[in-house]
Amino acid sequence: MTAIGQDTLGTRATLDVNGKKYDYYSLAAAAEKFGDISRLPFSMKVLLENLLRFEDGKTVTVEDVQAIVDWQQDQRSNREIQYRPARVLMQDFTGVPCVVDLAAMRDAITKLGGDAAKINPLVPVHLVIDHSVMVDEFGTPKAFSDNVDLEYSRNFERYEFLKWGSKALDNFQVVPPGTGICHQVNLEYIGQGVWSSASWGEHAAANGGGNMVAYPDTLVGTDSHTTMVNGMGVLGWGVGGIEAEAAMLGQPVSMLIPEVVGFKLTGAMAEGITATDLVLTVTQMLRAKGVVGRFVEFYGPGLDTMTLADRATIANMAPEYGATCGFFPIDAKTIEYLRLTARSDENVALVEAYCKAQGLWHDENSVDPVFTDTLELDMGTVVPSLAGPKRPQDKVALSKVDEVFNGDLFKVYKKDRPVRADVEGQTHGIGDGDVVIAAITSCTNTSNPSVLVAAGLVARKANALGLKSKPWVKTSLAPGSQVVTDYLDKAGLTADLNAMGFNLVGYGCTTCIGNSGPLAEPISAAINGNDIVAASVLSGNRNFEGRVSPDVRANFLASPPLVVAYAIKGSVTTDMVETPLGQGSNGQDVYLKDIWPSNAEIAEVMGANIDDSMFRSRYGNVYAGDAKWQEIQVEGSDTYTWRAGSTYVANPPYFDGMTMTPAPVQDIVDARPLAILGDSITTDHISPAGSIKADSPAGSFLQEHQVSRADFNSYGARRGNHDVMMRGTFANIRIKNEMVPGVEGGMSKYDGQIMPIYDAAMRFKADGVPLVVVAGKEYGTGSSRDWAAKGTNLLGVRAVITESFERIHRSNLVGMGVLPLQFADGVTRQTLGLDGSESFTITNVAEIRPRQDVTVTLTRADGSTETFETKCRIDTVNELEYFLNGGILQYVLRKLAA
Repeated sequence: MTAIGQDTLGTRATLDVNGKKYDYYSLAAAAEKFGDISRLPFSMKVLLENLLRFEDGKTVTVEDVQAIVDWQQDQRSNREIQYRPARVLMQDFTGVPCVVDLAAMRDAITKLGGDAAKINPLVPVHLVIDHSVMVDEFGTPKAFSDNVDLEYSRNFERYEFLKWGSKALDNFQVVPPGTGICHQVNLEYIGQGVWSSASWGEHAAANGGGNMVAYPDTLVGTDSHTTMVNGMGVLGWGVGGIEAEAAMLGQPVSMLIPEVVGFKLTGAMAEGITATDLVLTVTQMLRAKGVVGRFVEFYGPGLDTMTLADRATIANMAPEYGATCGFFPIDAKTIEYLRLTARSDENVALVEAYCKAQGLWHDENSVDPVFTDTLELDMGTVVPSLAGPKRPQDKVALSKVDEVFNGDLFKVYKKDRPVRADVEGQTHGIGDGDVVIAAITSCTNTSNPSVLVAAGLVARKANALGLKSKPWVKTSLAPGSQVVTDYLDKAGLTADLNAMGFNLVGYGCTTCIGNSGPLAEPISAAINGNDIVAASVLSGNRNFEGRVSPDVRANFLASPPLVVAYAIKGSVTTDMVETPLGQGSNGQDVYLKDIWPSNAEIAEVMGANIDDSMFRSRYGNVYAGDAKWQEIQVEGSDTYTWRAGSTYVANPPYFDGMTMTPAPVQDIVDARPLAILGDSITTDHISPAGSIKADSPAGSFLQEHQVSRADFNSYGARRGNHDVMMRGTFANIRIKNEMVPGVEGGMSKYDGQIMPIYDAAMRFKADGVPLVVVAGKEYGTGSSRDWAAKGTNLLGVRAVITESFERIHRSNLVGMGVLPLQFADGVTRQTLGLDGSESFTITNVAEIRPRQDVTVTLTRADGSTETFETKCRIDTVNELEYFLNGGILQYVLRKLAA
């Protein structure tokens, strides 16, 4: 059901779609009252409709509506609005802790005298299990089935818990393992373009319920790449699990009316250019422009030349270019895609009729909106590209990859000369720049048939010429949807990919999120024993250092066909264009151009082998799962029976000792720094999702609980256990704490001793000493990991002081009761000369206000003091309420209990 407001503006109207009547909130009627809205960006019209539907004089006022209309004058606004998405999307890494929190809230509300059934999603929630499958087995016909068996054996307890959630919670559906990646499933099945549901609220009660209400499909998701569905005109973005839980429980998303950057696309991509080349170019341009915290909306004649899959590829990487979303309006291409993916005729008709009635339909007659800022790209100028070796915005022309890597070998990795070493038991060696992982992975690309078919055709041509992948390359194919397998099978391309070692390993995120699995032990030993800078090439969206594999330091993002090509070449140290990939069966040199398919070849294969029956078949019973899922038996009890000693799912301590009235927030006095960090600290650095090292605090904890190293699983899989996760916070193998110069990994200092960050935090906690974290620019970039904030809180960190924050992580810190402060211009950790011996005092914290200036007192080791200025990055009044309650979950729980 959709809650509705009072409709004091009288904008509720009726739409007839093929004889079926829907109520809707008319933007045309709003324009009559508030002024012309024809130049509003399409994404802003979606926000306007949301405010009209929920206008209640309290959380949403008439003035809020007017502010959206008035935005057209200056294309910016400082007004805060309360936005309510239609639904929530989750994946299992972030979804498990959300369900853990809901289960804990059911326990807590019972203790406060409330009703456990009040802790229930009020909007539809879809959780897709896609983050747990790992590439243990590869390159064989049994790789998929073997990896599935390992996935269930490692994650049975988590899956049992999620199945409990699907039975115990209303409005909560779980898409079982082995189905696909959440964003591709969202694009191909869950997303509707326009949603409709029964309504509730004052207006509905007064009118006896009435017609179904139609409204734009909108969402927030617990994965930053939720933006992918923006490609089909569905407004959505990633939030932390903490915010998502609040949205599920009926709380609005508090946000400032955004600035909107218009990105004009013209022309068409040239022969041989892929959607991956295009998105890496767009990402580089938008990062250079600076779009953090802004909407990006695409417009211009180039939209007419793009498939919806190409649009989704660009929308997917909004987190990499830093935007809240990357929005494409609904048009004829959207309708074409909805039909291809077997959406119902009723839904397709509603999308077209609703969007045309609301001015949300884009065609050649549409007027260009006004934007806060604009930039433009002629798609005909895009060249073959990769991105790397450490950041997705660092685009590299294909012909320059070898130059970049070879230069970094000396400048970044400080090598005097390239190293090559023997591999035990093998006839080949391994050396700097060798590609040891080549992975077709990630929803960014596996949702796009053009690049998957291109990869298959590259494999076919290479196979015909007698080429093979190099023996030191770990190859894998992990599609985001079972439909990919259907069209590759039908086109006969599966056999060609298998011949190159790209056998199916699973339907999930795999290598892109660090689930690349171990390298062969002799290769890993040779790399680590000889300080070799190995490389990976993956069709993913993230290549941060330490993410893909602990054995790999240089990671390049590339299109799927280039992934296959690099597997054959086996190295990034020589020119991919001008030097041969290898020698064919008759000894001839084979170059990239010899195996690269034409646009016409790709289009012909797609046209002959992809149809709506594949989508209808694969999604016809999507929630049923395979035999292993169906064998999991659980009861849907009101409260969860926690397993004593579980290392996967545990009742978290957030609500321990909680009372109905929050205690005043205490000042932060003589806090010691736990870490002093540099620029671009990602959520991977703060909350790693990869493997757990045996000698780490988390590894020690698991071994103390009789978990063998073989059964450690990953940090991501253990996000439902706070004891594991707080020990993993700041435990990334590549993080550099400036308090311990020259030391890499999650280390800190206590009383002059160097020790793991967790151990130092627990020593300070035992002493009753609060902690702060200090960092540079872009703190918290990357995936929307709630544990990056939860772990920070549980370690005893009261404040994080940085030069700038990435949007989601800043919000998550507030949601966990941690104070985010931003250095005033000209002030940094370097200008203050911090070394970790200082202490920090922040007073009047209980009286703090959104975005106010905050003075911090710094006390040096010699007792001298000085002050420096910061800005409070609690940005809205709602966020302040969460902070004063100790966090968003405590705020919601008190509200529901009352």
